[in-house]
Amino acid sequence: MELNINVPGETLNITTEILDRYNVPGPRYTSYPTAPEWVDSFGPDDYVRAVRASNEARPHRPISLYMHLPFCRSLCLFCGCNVVINKNPEVSHPYIERLKWEVDQVAASLDRSRPVVQFHWGGGTPTYLDAAQLEDLFLYTKERFAFAPDAEIGIEVDPRATNEEQVVTLRRLGFNRLSMGIQDFNPLVQKTVRRIQPYEQTKQLFDLCRREKFESINVDLIYGLPHQTPESFVESVEKVIGMDPDRVAMFSYAHVPWLKKQQGSFAKFIPMGMDKFRIFRAGIERFTSAGYVYIGMDHFARPSDELCLAQQNRTLHRNFQGYTTKAGADLFGMGVSSISGTERVYAQNYRDLKDYYAAIDQAKIPTMRGIQLTDDDILRRAVIGRLLCHCVLPKREIESEFEISFDAYFSDELERLRPLEQDGLVALSPDAIRVTYLGRIFIRNIGMVFDSYLRKPKGRPVFSRTL
Repeated sequence: MELNINVPGETLNITTEILDRYNVPGPRYTSYPTAPEWVDSFGPDDYVRAVRASNEARPHRPISLYMHLPFCRSLCLFCGCNVVINKNPEVSHPYIERLKWEVDQVAASLDRSRPVVQFHWGGGTPTYLDAAQLEDLFLYTKERFAFAPDAEIGIEVDPRATNEEQVVTLRRLGFNRLSMGIQDFNPLVQKTVRRIQPYEQTKQLFDLCRREKFESINVDLIYGLPHQTPESFVESVEKVIGMDPDRVAMFSYAHVPWLKKQQGSFAKFIPMGMDKFRIFRAGIERFTSAGYVYIGMDHFARPSDELCLAQQNRTLHRNFQGYTTKAGADLFGMGVSSISGTERVYAQNYRDLKDYYAAIDQAKIPTMRGIQLTDDDILRRAVIGRLLCHCVLPKREIESEFEISFDAYFSDELERLRPLEQDGLVALSPDAIRVTYLGRIFIRNIGMVFDSYLRKPKGRPVFSRTL
C-alpha cells in the first residue's frame, strides 16, 4: 500500500513497508541521555554540585526557568503528564508555599549576574491558580532572579479553566507567550477522552489573548486519538487555521497504557498504522498549504516566527519544552517532577507529591534522580540535537568542536544510516548528513541511530511509537 503526501515543492511517497520499518518505539530527545537512563543514586548533593559547576564553567551563562504546577480539575484520559486531580482549589496553597521554598534555594545557588532569558509555566493546568495566586507566585520568583529585558515568559493555558481576569493579569505581569491546549474539536473524540471543549469557548479565549497582545500564541493538537479520522481531523485543523496561531504543535498520541492505565479504556478505538498516518498526512498537508513551515517532528510555525528563523540560521535548540530559540541556557526546574539540565548534568525532582512535600519539609532539595554526562554523551547529544533542530549536520563542525574524526568515531552509525538513505530519509555526503523532507517526519528514527543506549537490551518498551 502506498500513500502520497503533498508538501510545498514535492510529493512524498510512503509505503506500508516504510511505515512499519520506522514506526517503532523511540525517544523524543528532549534530552540525551533520555530519562530512562537516569539513576536514583544521583541525589541532592550531586545536583548542588552541578549548579555550582554551572556558575563556574561559564560565568554569566543565561538561565531558563521552568515551573511545574500539577493540578487539574479533571483527568483527560489521553494525558501522559504528571498531574494531580483535585477540584478543591485550596489544595494549591500548601504546594505554592513549598514551591516558594524551592525558588529560594535555586535563586540562592545561582550567580545573580546570570540573566533569565526564558521562564515557562507548565502542568497540569497552571491556570488552576486564580489571578491573585498567579501574580503572587510570579512576582515572588521575579524578585529573586535577574530577568533579561527581552525574556521569553510563557504559560500553558486550558480554555476550559482560564478566565479574562487571569489573562489580563498574565499579560500585565509580562507573560508574552501562551500555549493553548486544544487536541481535537470533534465532539465524539472529546467525549471519549473526557475533554469537552467547544470550539466557541476556545475561540473566545484565543481572541481575548490576541486583544491583550501576547507576542506569540501556540496551540496544541493531537493526532491518533480514539475515533479520529482524516476527515474529522481536517475539520479541527481548519478551525485552528482560522484562528491564525503563530505556532502549532501537532503531537502524535502516545499510547502507553502500561504507564497510564486510564488510556486502556479506549484502546479499541485508536487508529493504528496507516490509518493513523493518514490523519498525520491530513494535518501536515493542510498546515503547509496554509503557509506554515514544518519545523520537524511535531512543530509548525509561520515563516516569520522565531522558530523558523532560528532553524534557518542554525541556532534552534531542543529541551524539555520542545523546540526553543534559547540555545546555550542552563535549565532549572522547580516543582514536582520538574527537570533541570546543565552542560553536564540532568536532574529530576520527585514525581510524587507526598515525596516532594516530605523532602522540602525536611529542608532538603527534592532531587529524585539524575545523571552525570560522559564526554561521549555530550558529543552524541550535540549530533542528535543538531540533526533534530537543523536537519543538517556538517561533519567538520563536530570535528572542530570535539576534536575527533567524525567518520572514524561514528563509522558504525554511518553504516546504519545507509538503509535510511536508501529509503530517502537522509542524504549522505563526505561533508555532511542532510535530513530530507521525508526524514523530518521520521526524525526521531534518525536520532536513534546515534543513541548508544538503545543498543542495550530492554524489557517492556519505555517509549511511545515514533508516529
